[in-house]
Amino acid sequence: MEESSQGSFVTTINEDYESVCWGCGLNLVLPSYAPVFKCGWCGAITNQNPVRPETRSFGLRRIRDRCFVAILAVFMLFVICGGIWAAYPVVFSISLACGIFHSVIAVSLAISTLSTFMVVSFKCAGKPVDILYGTHPGVGNGALNNYTFCHTCSKPKSPRTHHCRTCGMCVLDMDHHCPFIGNCVGAGNHKNFIAFLISAIISTSYASAMCVYSLIHILPPLENGAAYASHANNSVSILRGVKNIMLAYISNAIFISLRGLVLLYLFVASVSVAIGLGVLLWQQLSYIYEGKTYLSHLSSQGSEEDGEKSCGNLLTFFGCPHSIERHLPTIRNLRKRHKT
Repeated sequence: MEESSQGSFVTTINEDYESVCWGCGLNLVLPSYAPVFKCGWCGAITNQNPVRPETRSFGLRRIRDRCFVAILAVFMLFVICGGIWAAYPVVFSISLACGIFHSVIAVSLAISTLSTFMVVSFKCAGKPVDILYGTHPGVGNGALNNYTFCHTCSKPKSPRTHHCRTCGMCVLDMDHHCPFIGNCVGAGNHKNFIAFLISAIISTSYASAMCVYSLIHILPPLENGAAYASHANNSVSILRGVKNIMLAYISNAIFISLRGLVLLYLFVASVSVAIGLGVLLWQQLSYIYEGKTYLSHLSSQGSEEDGEKSCGNLLTFFGCPHSIERHLPTIRNLRKRHKT
């Protein structure tokens, strides 16, 4: 309190703001207005200025995802049917046993890839567990630690739960939303997503190898091929011979049949898809190894928070026995000692 020249007194009043915690329902008195605060009892985080997601383009996003799913399904069917039509007459021309062997492999890979694709596309990505909130007697101390409230779903949201604007729901342990499967990747279908990537990579690699094998038998024979090989005495002549052989194949490609064009397209498409899915699989396994998801990796950038990098995360993710996981700390310790 200060006395002015006219004899009056001026006082400074610190206003307190009262708010209600959504987690336990207690009235909280804050020293100043805070748009985001954490309850000292239940640990829930309250955002007084929530940003509601846009719902105007929800239908357009769903239509986009359905189109991507249809395109991917048509592509897989084209690779399977086109590969059988183009490659297997060549394979069966070698021998009946060889044709049956490769037919069994192709059918097995096709069933595996299509089944895992259907499962990861239509399986629930992960529904958050229902938890009691809003009543002080029922919510214990720290029961909702770091929980937030989703105003779209009107439900509590755990720290590793995110709301997907495209799916219109909260997803537990959400990694990302994949438009090509028309679904989110979360706790409910993350293993199926990894299985689909592995199956698709093996299938496309096998398809590209069979396309090359069939193209070699379909392309017209090279003229002077023996001459190209006979002059390959050193590295320079070997490179020159490879160049001549490639030019000869390109010149002979003018007379390639429709079957050969289909095989050539399938080879380029299969190799491109295998490389792209291989990079995605490596990224996914890296995040699992670090104990993170893609979204948690983005949120932790620029901060000092770092997950525990361990092979045990991979074993836990794939449901391997804990007896194997017991030996992993010893291996990690030996690796750390070697670095020091």
